[in-house]
Amino acid sequence: MRKWRELFAVSQTSLSDKMLLSSSAVISDYESGRRESPGTKFVRRFVWALLKIDEERGSRFIREFARLTSSPSMAVMDLREFPIPVRVEYLCKAIKGEIVTSPSNVREVYGYTIVDEKKVVETLSGLEYSQLFGATTERALIFTNIAGENSPMMIVRISNLKPRVVVFHGVRPDEHSIKLAEYDRIPLIYSSLPTVEQLVKTLRKLYRIALRRKLGRPVRPPPKISV
Repeated sequence: MRKWRELFAVSQTSLSDKMLLSSSAVISDYESGRRESPGTKFVRRFVWALLKIDEERGSRFIREFARLTSSPSMAVMDLREFPIPVRVEYLCKAIKGEIVTSPSNVREVYGYTIVDEKKVVETLSGLEYSQLFGATTERALIFTNIAGENSPMMIVRISNLKPRVVVFHGVRPDEHSIKLAEYDRIPLIYSSLPTVEQLVKTLRKLYRIALRRKLGRPVRPPPKISV
């Protein structure tokens, strides 16, 4: 229960109010195991309340889950919307990122998408490319398994939709990619994390940190990364 409540960025109090419970302690007791597993009627009310709250907020997470389950290919490895804006500097710290080129006006991202660059080229049509952006284009578009040094920026260049930030994972951008990024005024970041698994893991951790901030919980700042 706690996992799904936090995925939807809903506090215990808000959820209890929507479920018309006598106290938020009921939710707390179920999540901590102080109460036995809830019955099917309670679970139905729980799911209804989460969906209703998200609908009242604009159906942000419902749309995100719908896009994930209806992806036309395996090109998308992970896609999430941050509960709150995340500063680019924190994104860099999380992914061991080095800013190669950066316009001064870009400071935050609102989500991220990790894609397999080879599969994007092989499987996505022009119309399907828009699904890489989730709920907003103001996100980090992160390319892994890069076949050619300038291929990711060529994909971005020919599209009408532009991400707020582009990340090359495992392959340093070449001069042509840097020029294309500068032309479109898109910050370009090189991530030196060793594996895709580590990339996914650290970004999901960043998502959880943002979620805890959204819920008003204390968090430790990301560790400093030596350059």
